[in-house]
Parts: sequence; structure tokens; C-alpha cells
Amino acid sequence: MEDYTARYGMDFNPFIKNTHDLIVDTLDFKELYLRLNYLLKNKGFGVITGGPGRGKTTAIRNYVKNINSSLFKVIYSSLSTLTVSEFYKHLATELGLEAMAKKNDNFKNIQAEITRCTVEKRITPVIIIDEANYINNAILNDLKMLFNFEMDSRDRAVVILVGLPQLNNTLRLSANEPLRQRITMNFNIDSLTKEESVAYIKSKLSSAKSTMEVFNENALEAISNASNGIPRVINKICNSSLIIAATKKADFVDADIVMAAVNDIELA
Repeated sequence: MEDYTARYGMDFNPFIKNTHDLIVDTLDFKELYLRLNYLLKNKGFGVITGGPGRGKTTAIRNYVKNINSSLFKVIYSSLSTLTVSEFYKHLATELGLEAMAKKNDNFKNIQAEITRCTVEKRITPVIIIDEANYINNAILNDLKMLFNFEMDSRDRAVVILVGLPQLNNTLRLSANEPLRQRITMNFNIDSLTKEESVAYIKSKLSSAKSTMEVFNENALEAISNASNGIPRVINKICNSSLIIAATKKADFVDADIVMAAVNDIELA
């Protein structure tokens, strides 16, 4: 099979992982970024949820990439299955500290370093915990204490929990009520609309410098319907469609090719 990126006038395949992050300017993402701006200004806890493949990690990665590094220190972790002790050691290391053997020592050192960052350096730590729906309840219980400064009268850091919608169910447990009361921003990312799905595909193609009509209108509608507006699924269908189209030496992807791709990835 020939190189389908060249056949369809693309510099690269924009529908596979590890290419280029792309954020389509949807209403959801616009609202999310407004809320993240508010959170960075006021500090405290934020929660971002969304079903699998909705683009949570891509959105937060794109957002923090563009914030002022002289004002914010971003710490990202997807190690949500750590024990409490491991979590403290990991956070201490990410803050540039030497991880201590005892949890209490790490606790004190982390608080001291956050205070030093905000008071002396005027830099706000932004701690992002991805896959937070898997996080240990004991860690959630400790988060409020760890980020309690001046007898709970001041927030010195931003903590963003990112995960599947069941994260909200976990936070509603009575044991997590103290933490839930500290949450100042909570946002759920929904699926793309049909119009947004089409815009997503066209934007991906544009980012790959394609000037051809790779997917005709019927194909775009078929992808929108089959994917239910989930970006990760859109990418899978588009990638499989391109491979099938190139194998057939088709000039463009039509609805029949899309349905063959959907069958190939067992969505039908």
C-alpha cells in the first residue's frame, strides 16, 4: 500500500497519537478555558471530568502549555494509583525536593516549598492529577490538609483533578465532603455536536496542510453519526478510512469506505 499521507496531500497523519495536539474551538472548550482562567486567578481546587476519549488530557495539556511559566509552576501526574506515601514522595520530587522516608516529613517539606514559591518567588504551583477517578481515597482525604495554609484562610496553589465522571461520585462521598467544599471549579466535557465533529475533522486535515477534499460530505456525516461525537473514536474511524481508501486507490473517502472502517474497528 502506498503512503496514504502523500496520496491525500497531508504532511502527516493527524488522526493518530503522538502527532499534533489540536483543540477545536467548541463551546465546551471555550467555557473550560474561561473557568481555568478563573481558577488560576483565585487558586484552590478544580475538577474536570468527561467520558473516555473526550479530550480532557489534550485540553488541559494545551491550556497549561500557554500559561506564563514565570508566574506558574506546572506539575503533572497521571500516577493516580499511588499509595499515600508514594504520592507524597512523588509530589516532593516534582517540586524539586528530596523525597523523605516518612510521610510527615514530606508533608512539611511540601507545604514549606509551596509557601516559598508563592511568597518569595511569586510563583503559583499548579498541580494536575490526571486519571483522578482511580485515586486512592486516602489521598483525597489528605489533599485538603496538604493545601491548608494559614488555618485554612488562604489558598497558595492550584490543584486540578482530571478524570471520568465517576470522580464526582467519589467526591460526593461523606468522607470527602471537606475536600468537595473546597472545589471552586467543576466542569464536564461533553461529546462534540455533529457540526463540531465535522469542524474537528477539517481542522485536523488543515493542520496536516491538506488542501484536498479527503472526506466528502457523506463521509463526514457518517463519521459524525458513527462516532457519537467522541474525538478519540473520530480519529480511529478517520485513520482506518484513510488506510482502506488508499488500499482501494480511491480519490477520496466516501460513506461506504467509512462504514467499512467502522466495521473494521468493531463499532458497528
